[in-house]
Amino acid sequence: MQRSPRSLTIAGSDSGGGAGLEADLKTFTVFGVYGSAVVTGVTAQNTMKVSGIHDIPPEFVELQIDAVLSDIGADSVKTGMLFNRSMIETVSKKLEEYDLKAVVDPVMVTKKGDLLLKEDAVELYRNRMMKRALVVTPNIREAEVLTGSPIKNINDMEEAAEFLHDIGAEHAVIKAGLFENKVVDVYFDGTDFQVIEGELLTGHKHGTGCTFSAAITAMLALGSDMDYAVRLSKKYVEDAIRKGVAVGKGEQPVNHNVWSMQKDFLDR
Repeated sequence: MQRSPRSLTIAGSDSGGGAGLEADLKTFTVFGVYGSAVVTGVTAQNTMKVSGIHDIPPEFVELQIDAVLSDIGADSVKTGMLFNRSMIETVSKKLEEYDLKAVVDPVMVTKKGDLLLKEDAVELYRNRMMKRALVVTPNIREAEVLTGSPIKNINDMEEAAEFLHDIGAEHAVIKAGLFENKVVDVYFDGTDFQVIEGELLTGHKHGTGCTFSAAITAMLALGSDMDYAVRLSKKYVEDAIRKGVAVGKGEQPVNHNVWSMQKDFLDR
């Protein structure tokens, strides 16, 4: 029996199913990758609001990581929401212990611009997680927090990507720059910059960041190079927004199953 490609997500749970490790596992499945999950925290949320957050004790997160990696293993790993300093320390330590580099999705700013981590935790995140980042995928707001500098144009995005590379990340994707009615991502591979333009889409946006980084993670497990993984993942998220899921009364999620019935999607 041929062994399945394996991806591990280390992230928080979204009880509404649109983001977090639920989004990650849905994405892994669509890409034909076996997904395992380490839960860093659980939320009580729906499309309207987040009613509560409960952190998982760091020692139990460590136990989960050991349980998965000692048996199932992982061809690729991603990290999502790490709720506090203890969680950042625990996850970065375990990645180093297993000599793993991860797709690092720095979930640290709300859509309203509120910071989810205290400043001392942001500094720790910057110092510890960038060194374990195969690629880091912040949006504009998150990149501003990580770099400490405002981002107003494509040149600023390139400087932010280069900064994150210089402090440890092998690759960087700065997402969701909005210029002249186009959505622009900047990808830096350590040598060259690529400006990737996309269509400005509205509506079903919940889970876009998690889904993008999860798609990259799945593609890496399948043996893709980073350039192709980034570009295909952007296309997948755009299609998932266009055909988003109508559930609940608030912010609508993307449709993770948008490619599930299209057998040729990996050739896009």
